[in-house]
Amino acid sequence: MLANKKIIITGAASGIGKEIVKLSLREGASVIACDINGWLLEELKQSTDACYDLHTYSLDVSDYEQVRDFFAYIEQEHPGVDSLVNNAGIYLAKSILDYQENEIDKVMDINIKGAVYFSQLFGRRMLRNQQTGTIVNMSSVSGMEGSSDAIYGLTKAALLGLTKSCAMNFSPYIRVNAVAPTMVDTSMMETIPEWRKMEYLSHQLIQTPVLPEDVAETVVFLLSDKSKHYTGATFDINNGGYLR
Repeated sequence: MLANKKIIITGAASGIGKEIVKLSLREGASVIACDINGWLLEELKQSTDACYDLHTYSLDVSDYEQVRDFFAYIEQEHPGVDSLVNNAGIYLAKSILDYQENEIDKVMDINIKGAVYFSQLFGRRMLRNQQTGTIVNMSSVSGMEGSSDAIYGLTKAALLGLTKSCAMNFSPYIRVNAVAPTMVDTSMMETIPEWRKMEYLSHQLIQTPVLPEDVAETVVFLLSDKSKHYTGATFDINNGGYLR
């Protein structure tokens, strides 16, 4: 499905990002996996079959200079890149009343600015070359329905606005869509308050838990030519928990 695609994936070393990397490779793509954790990136590379075209790059997505240097590397080493998955994000599982100023800045810098920086530099490059491609932004049900962690929730809502605006700004060359999963069975779910977990689950029409590989399947569809008529859209993966 992704033969000849060259994809940048942020937050790629664990959780949903790692599953997107693995599925993209299996579907025939070349992948540049980015993460702040160099050790986990090396672990990902060591666990990947040598027949796959995987490259790794360690950086902080919230540092504009590092992102700019990364795109200089892309221009030099991977000029055929045509897809971007903005997956990097953090969740502190705190009430807004308990956040410290530096924590607010950190969540907003990684979850919002990281996606903005990557989208800007990716979009600038693609439009300059009049090259077609795709962006997928990782939002969340909490960006649509609210979150017990208000700072996290607002960052995921911001990504939905970024998706729609970039879909307009980057047309007709780049399709831009968002994925908004419900709770996904990753380490992050362990930090969600129990009352909020039960609230999510009580709304769901399908009882099968959403796994990282389920989210990866939707992302890969949006990266593929099978989704050629979708842009500016948000794909809910919530077991029918929130019908709109």
